[in-house]
Amino acid sequence: MHIFITGIAGLIGSHLADFYVEKNFIVSGCDSLIGGDLDNINKKVNFFKLDFSNLKELVNVTKNVDVVVHAGAIATEGLSVFSPHLIAQNNFTGSTAVFTAAAINKIKRVIFCSSMARYGNIKIPYTEDQIPEPVDPYGISKLAAEKMLINLSAIYGFEYNIAIPHNVIGPNQKYNDPFRNVASIMINLILQKKNPIIYGDGLQKRAFSDIDDCIYCLDKLITNPNITSEIVNIGPDEEFITIKELFDIISNKLKSNLNAKYFPSRPQEVLQAYCSSNKARKLLNYKTTVNLSSTLDKIIKKIKVKGPKPFDYKYNLEIISELTPKTWKDKIF
Repeated sequence: MHIFITGIAGLIGSHLADFYVEKNFIVSGCDSLIGGDLDNINKKVNFFKLDFSNLKELVNVTKNVDVVVHAGAIATEGLSVFSPHLIAQNNFTGSTAVFTAAAINKIKRVIFCSSMARYGNIKIPYTEDQIPEPVDPYGISKLAAEKMLINLSAIYGFEYNIAIPHNVIGPNQKYNDPFRNVASIMINLILQKKNPIIYGDGLQKRAFSDIDDCIYCLDKLITNPNITSEIVNIGPDEEFITIKELFDIISNKLKSNLNAKYFPSRPQEVLQAYCSSNKARKLLNYKTTVNLSSTLDKIIKKIKVKGPKPFDYKYNLEIISELTPKTWKDKIF
């Protein structure tokens, strides 16, 4: 089987590539390297430095591919409120290019990594049968891309599955991006002897998902011929933790006595956001195999090996107002 992965230099893409290289699949993929790292890419992968929104080039590199896994995205939900055009171009228009290339090349199956942001501020835990009400441009763009995928699948006859990973963390996650990846940001700051940042009161509640558990679920959605046209939450619905508690755990692991600096809440941030895993348990035989403490240990080890890095503010803020976090306007990290 030949699998093509967008965002192959990112967290999900790189781990997925490693998984299928080990299974002796043909693995190729693309990444713009804006949010990914070249060091994450397996040497046995046929890699193309390419923005997946480039339809012409994407059609060329996805010929003779069996499955496309669209894991690429500018995965910055908080930033989307202040750079909605950037997010819409990447997550909706870019995703449409991926699905269009699949139709042109008669690819058998497309897997789309959506986002828990699609659900918005509705009843928790989120279930797949709920009507989504996204509250920010990121969630809106992901939900719109889902609808485009379903529509093109019906027209052109290729199979699809939609995965909804949530709060996935692990080694290979970009840790010098000031706009995303809270655990990695905290670790990077503490290793630089800088105070970690917490928005609001830190009581936002999440359930973090280890990348290995995420890959287990994606594999079923990618390779099982009997699972098609499904939308599935992938991630835990236990071991809930607040951002403040996360900071305490990371501080203890790094033996840090640095205090967190508190800043005003970010606009449109959902305070309690987590999914039900019931469908994944029934359909994919999913269960959590790696606890949060072990995941954090793996991330800390990887960042220590690579070394702490200064934060890279590579995305321009399109809207700067009194709502824009001071941490981003003034590049405080």
